[in-house]
Amino acid sequence: MYMRHPSLSKQHAVLQFRAKEIANDAEPGAPPTRLVLPYIMDLGSTNGTFLNGERIEAQRYIELREQDALKFGESSREYVLLHDKSED
Repeated sequence: MYMRHPSLSKQHAVLQFRAKEIANDAEPGAPPTRLVLPYIMDLGSTNGTFLNGERIEAQRYIELREQDALKFGESSREYVLLHDKSED
């Protein structure tokens, strides 16, 4: 995403989709379920990346969940994670 605000670093954060395998505990011996989930990582920005109001640690991937709110630096804009089955 391209964002323009004086408090943002040129390369501020990365949003990445990664595959994750979830064990199928309901059926022993069944193969794990493979999901593709969103993650956020702050790239060592000066003014930080915030998840649900808390500054996240730099250089560490954090799994995102539906309704999570992201803010970058001192920008007042908030980005809320939704998916195709989200209700209004």
